[in-house]
Amino acid sequence: MKKITALAAAFALFGTLGATPAQAQQKFVTIGTGGVTGVYYAAGGAICRLMNKDRAQHGIRCSVESTGGSVYNVNTIKAGELDFGVSQSDIQYNALKGEVQFKDGGAFADLRSVFSLHGEPLTVLSRKEANITKMEDFKGKRFNIGNPGSGQRATLEVLLPAMGMSFADFSLASELKPDEHGAALCDNKIDGFAFVVGHPAANIQDPTTTCGAKLVSITGPGVDKILAQYPYFAPATIPAGMYANNPEVTKTFGVVASIVSSTKVPADTVYTMVKAVFENFEDFKKLHPAFANLEPKDMIKNGMSAPLHEGAVKYYKEKGWM
Repeated sequence: MKKITALAAAFALFGTLGATPAQAQQKFVTIGTGGVTGVYYAAGGAICRLMNKDRAQHGIRCSVESTGGSVYNVNTIKAGELDFGVSQSDIQYNALKGEVQFKDGGAFADLRSVFSLHGEPLTVLSRKEANITKMEDFKGKRFNIGNPGSGQRATLEVLLPAMGMSFADFSLASELKPDEHGAALCDNKIDGFAFVVGHPAANIQDPTTTCGAKLVSITGPGVDKILAQYPYFAPATIPAGMYANNPEVTKTFGVVASIVSSTKVPADTVYTMVKAVFENFEDFKKLHPAFANLEPKDMIKNGMSAPLHEGAVKYYKEKGWM
């Protein structure tokens, strides 16, 4: 047994000696995202692609994990099981303060922002035959509120009370994941769903094309009250004609998606990620339509509910952006 152990150790040593410096010290980082059909997953993939392009130089290999969304990502970063995650600005704010979904776990003081991405309107879709024109029309209907830990679930928990509604108003409050809700709508298993997402998004495009699903504007005194009360929400619009069978502008409100991390992730790791994105920025913008209009000056301030990570600050100061 000792001989086998010694032999294994020798092979391991030989392997280390034969490796390049970057290989010998290779670090692995993971970005928590969301459902595989959403923009979060695409964003994580885009960032990892740019990081991995130069991994021979910096020795960091980046991978993407499909997760339950913002709340899950923040909690898993806090537990030390993820290095980075995509999170909505409201979830980020609540986690930092230890409020709402994070009341029991307490404030996550080590949470840090890295950079923001696209705006994310609350997007409500209804079955064409349901004749829905406003959120209140879903009373007594079957509505997908999203999986626990998702951004849409959290946003609905703010919206519905402001409109004098609750989950109990739906005849069915389903908890389908984003990659399931479009098919459920077209199969007449639900009458509507909410999704917080950057546009255009595949799982909004599919049901609007396949079964003529309709976007529903979310406006009124309840929304005005939310915008006045919560600094991380802002009015948002989905352009006319962006989706098939939806020729009108859709008015709603939303948050900003951003990349977050923790003080426990080394500054040089965060610096490497930020540099990979911004040194290849034109390529990054082409990796998903939701990134097409991004501007660096906005990405280092919009949706920053937590302090910036020191590794990100170092790069932004080098560029003269801060």
